[in-house]
Amino acid sequence: MFTKYNKTVFTSILAINLFFANPAISQQKKAKEKSIDYTQYVNPLIGSAGHGHVFVGANVPFGAVQLGPVNIFEGWDWCSGYNYASNTILGFTHTHLSGTGIGDLNDILLLPVSGKVPLFKGTKEDMVNGYGSYFSHENEISKPGYYSVLLDKYKIKAELTASERVGFHKYTFNGATDSHILLDLADGVGWDKPVKTFIKKINDKTIVGYRFSSGWAVDQRVYFAIEFSESIVNMALYDDKTAVTGNEGEGLKMKAVLDFTSLKNKQVLVKVGISPVSYENALANIKTEIPNWDFDKIVKEATSKWNNELSKIQIKANDKTMKVFYTSLYHTAFAPSIFNDANGDYRGTDKKVCEKANFTNYTTFSLWDTYRGLHPLYTITQPDKINDIVKSFLAIYQQQGRLPVWHLMGNETNTMNGNHSIAVIVDAYLKGYRDYDTNLAYEAIKKTAMQTRDGMDYVQKLEYIPADKMLESVGNALEYAIDDYCVAQMAKTLNKTEDYTYFTKRANLYKLYFDKETTFMRGKLTDGNWRTPFNPLSSAHRKDDYVEGNAWQYTWLVPQDPYGLIDLFGSETKFLEKLDQLFLITDKVEGEEVSPDISGLIGQYAQGNEPNHHIPYLYAYAGQPWKTAKLIREIDDKFYSTKPDGLCGNEDLGQMSAWYVLSSMGFYSVNPANGIYVLGSPLVNEATIHHKKGISFTLKAIDNSATNIYIQKAEYNGKPYTKSYIIHDMIANGGELKLFMGSKPSATFGVKKEVRPQ
Repeated sequence: MFTKYNKTVFTSILAINLFFANPAISQQKKAKEKSIDYTQYVNPLIGSAGHGHVFVGANVPFGAVQLGPVNIFEGWDWCSGYNYASNTILGFTHTHLSGTGIGDLNDILLLPVSGKVPLFKGTKEDMVNGYGSYFSHENEISKPGYYSVLLDKYKIKAELTASERVGFHKYTFNGATDSHILLDLADGVGWDKPVKTFIKKINDKTIVGYRFSSGWAVDQRVYFAIEFSESIVNMALYDDKTAVTGNEGEGLKMKAVLDFTSLKNKQVLVKVGISPVSYENALANIKTEIPNWDFDKIVKEATSKWNNELSKIQIKANDKTMKVFYTSLYHTAFAPSIFNDANGDYRGTDKKVCEKANFTNYTTFSLWDTYRGLHPLYTITQPDKINDIVKSFLAIYQQQGRLPVWHLMGNETNTMNGNHSIAVIVDAYLKGYRDYDTNLAYEAIKKTAMQTRDGMDYVQKLEYIPADKMLESVGNALEYAIDDYCVAQMAKTLNKTEDYTYFTKRANLYKLYFDKETTFMRGKLTDGNWRTPFNPLSSAHRKDDYVEGNAWQYTWLVPQDPYGLIDLFGSETKFLEKLDQLFLITDKVEGEEVSPDISGLIGQYAQGNEPNHHIPYLYAYAGQPWKTAKLIREIDDKFYSTKPDGLCGNEDLGQMSAWYVLSSMGFYSVNPANGIYVLGSPLVNEATIHHKKGISFTLKAIDNSATNIYIQKAEYNGKPYTKSYIIHDMIANGGELKLFMGSKPSATFGVKKEVRPQ
């Protein structure tokens, strides 16, 4: 009989048992969290329509191979080779860009074909007489690490997966005998053109070759090796449309038509290894990474790699936020991409082969975009990669004499302005990532900052860049000031007092462009007068004083010194009035050649373009963090969705998504290199960042909802926390931050000057 006394004893014993069982329960909880398939929340098609330009296909995190479909090129919105608006597929290529505003790559095209094999691609209007096929999105599956589609014209199902350096195809034909595969080295995408191509059959199941091209990357070299599961019965080679005899051929536009008969299960499996060094290395990459023919196994491995990547941040949120968050986190792991072989070899910027490098060499650095949020995010989620990224920068510095600006496949493209590899190195250094030659790193950032290109000769003399001497003077100068601030901070840490003083002066040159009468950043002429006529709404792409923006947007580009910017306005009140006006103004951007990058507008604020990304968080520096909170929710609601056009601008190799990942967790890196993250309004109810093994940081938004968007108070590790920002060490050391949310702005949180961001 269960008496009251027995119940009490039982309850006490149960409580004691649960207390001692807590560690086991905690371990079970962690194991359960790790077992969740986070790829289920990823929709790779988000951002594939409109101006998103994201890569769609099969890859693994930071892989050299990005294997996916290529549509008929229809213009700027096909920079990645694919846009959701298309219903055509010309084939499957092994390198892609994701979210860029310039097209390149799409190397080594394979297309399975039944029936006649044309040598030239079809057109949007005529897919009968050229190669390629129409397709339907209903017969398309896109998941992290896997892509499949039915090619309507040929009745062939194509499935794709990948390892780091190998693309793996599975083609299921309608018939077992009329089976061909076209290999075309002629075309890349967009601006890319072949320079020299080569194909060689070395046995009945193996082909090797290379594709040298010139485009955005002026001298790109891709070597490849292709292994087939079935024997090639016949190979016909062509240079463009001219037949080439024998088993090998070199020309401008080499193509091969491969014939197969008597297929097992009507299938051909194809493994394509790529290398920046040689086709021998490409073959070795295949043997190292995918030595077998088990397609399903590689799909599972790719899925597992993505799950490991996505589980670095575990969130609890509503359905939309879960999908957008994990798709965004997925998009942040495309680039930089691996640029060396399994044995360590890579080809440097000087075109010399560096053998057996002792670090992972990376390429595809969209630094004008990514230094702002993506690289600070990496210091949180990719601690094992930061040092190798810096080593990649330093190798480039030694090969070309300066740090990279926008590096692509061993080529300096010099795209966009600034020297933002400096900010990435300094941010890493200040956060304790120093497993590289730190003396060489300082030498590299200083020498890079002392160039004379693109107006830097004026900066060195502590002068403004005259608007009548060069275009985009304001955009250039403001970006240089950010980098110079970073050099100064590293110089200070290294006790280089003279350098610290000099670069601090350079970092303050932004003030020379501020017109106190109009309260805008403006172009200034050689004679000291402001450029006229002046219209702050005007944007003339590549023809004015700004870079993909106007005066309304560039006036705020001082993330390294928000308080100095506030002082230029004369008072916090005037600063806030102008900042409010930025978001409330109803006038439109003006100009005959407005950059398409000026997108995602709230007033004159452009979420679709990176120089704007820190602006909503500037309210925290003036004691009004609730305005930041309101804007974060509005930006989420208007510009991030689960649809194919769910990005309002170019993804830009992860920056657009990095902004979302950070902001949805409730904070953002306004200053890209001081280790401070300004609080906003979390979209998630809970986020746990697994920074390193055994170290996790958890943020909980208590009573968070669509109406409770304002932080009322905070606790860190159980104690009151009054600041409107957090620091990197709080994440790196682990702990728990609780943000208590409410429906009305707090009258106290983040208001006093002593609690505002540093």
